[in-house]
Amino acid sequence: MIELNDVHFSYDKVPVLNGISLKIAKGEIVAIVGANGSGKTTLLKHINGILKPGSGSVIVFGMDTRKVKVSELSRRVGLVLQNPDYQLFAGSVAEEVSFALKNFGFSKDEIDARVKKVLDEFGLYELRNRPPLSLSGGEKKRLCIATVMAWEPDVVMLDEPTVGQDARNRKNLLEIIKRLAATGKIVIIATHDLEFLWPINPRTVVIYRGRALIDRAMHEIDFHDESFLSANLIAPQLAELAHYMGFSKVPHDENMAVEMIRHWQGA
Repeated sequence: MIELNDVHFSYDKVPVLNGISLKIAKGEIVAIVGANGSGKTTLLKHINGILKPGSGSVIVFGMDTRKVKVSELSRRVGLVLQNPDYQLFAGSVAEEVSFALKNFGFSKDEIDARVKKVLDEFGLYELRNRPPLSLSGGEKKRLCIATVMAWEPDVVMLDEPTVGQDARNRKNLLEIIKRLAATGKIVIIATHDLEFLWPINPRTVVIYRGRALIDRAMHEIDFHDESFLSANLIAPQLAELAHYMGFSKVPHDENMAVEMIRHWQGA
């Protein structure tokens, strides 16, 4: 369980979080969505203790983040940063993944098995001997995600995970997110890419200027409501299609959309 209780935070006296309160339960997929500068990354950094609230509290599995070290939280809360170049440093792709596993005390056999598993999963095994900083932007992003997945934290936080990813890798990432939640992991995704999130219908928290404007399942959001429009986000295409066609029910996938279009054409 994660609890944020009336969290306020400022950078150099400039408010960034303005009274955020959230409770996130085991197995939830939560999307923190908002435009650039809305406070998404700052919110994630509060959950793993990198940042401490100016007022209010953040409680992660019963631990007050102001009273525990980041190292104590990191075993249970993994964060994939938005910019891979801030996260990558090792001499090879395989060493990058194994670094945290060594620090957490895994055996050599377990490390080797986990490194191979996650690199295969993210299509990076053939690149295992390459220096991480020589990879493409999309490959770097996948490596950062694989690095966190390797130690299987209870909470996986992804900051703009779709940057640089093609359609196949976006689909693969969606499947991984669903599998994580099915095993009881908490998955928190900070993004403004609602198109990516639409198929999994996550609990969606829309934030603007450090405040939570909306908190509900994505398929239940009125994308033409003033609160959503004020957050400067782009609605998913299927939701816009349904609105244009005058349907009150929004299609959840392409197959449903096709049926709706056929019904509309025959009306």
